[in-house]
Amino acid sequence: MQVELVHQPGNTAAKVTLQQGETCTAESGAMIAMSGNMDITTTTHKKGSGGILKAIKRKIAGESLFLNHFEPLKGDGEVWLGTALSGDMFALDLDSENLIVQGSSFLACEDGIEIDLGWQGFKSIFSGESVFWVNLSGKGKVIVSSFGAIYPVEVDGEYIVDSGHIVAFNETLDFSITKAGSSWIQSVLGGEGLVCKFSGKGTVWCQSHNPRSFGQVMASSLRERRA
Repeated sequence: MQVELVHQPGNTAAKVTLQQGETCTAESGAMIAMSGNMDITTTTHKKGSGGILKAIKRKIAGESLFLNHFEPLKGDGEVWLGTALSGDMFALDLDSENLIVQGSSFLACEDGIEIDLGWQGFKSIFSGESVFWVNLSGKGKVIVSSFGAIYPVEVDGEYIVDSGHIVAFNETLDFSITKAGSSWIQSVLGGEGLVCKFSGKGTVWCQSHNPRSFGQVMASSLRERRA
């Protein structure tokens, strides 16, 4: 599976080229266009097998209940993938390792990748994030999306990230919830509140925009117009 990302970083789309016999698994509704020889199979888990429990777990994490599996029938084929919110993407090759991805940021992967629910503990509630994140594991390519530009932060020790700007991180990292400023009053007045402190060695991928804050601004603007 070959991945080409175009129009980065603000309006990224993924062009996925598949050889005959290869399969790309993508979120429901992610397809923009595809070649005429592409076959689509929709399941609740891996191609050729169900898994309603895993589908429910993905829904809890913020993903869709169903997954689409794209496979060219004769010769090579291609499929274009996109997201609901404008932003960036990155493709990563996993080699028998785990990647923790926030809900709604998983876009697609090769057939060798296992998609499961990652338990981040009740500490995630206090960060404003879900206690369940998507856990991608195995060998193969994965495509992850963001809201706005995406950039990696290499952690070797400790690093603090606003919870709303986290896209994904290596499972080798642990995180705790802490205040942003030197005191709780400064944290609240500064608009940051609680943040995530990562520790260990690995990578955190961050997004430039915060979907939650964007939604609040849009909701406030709509209420003012209706008033």
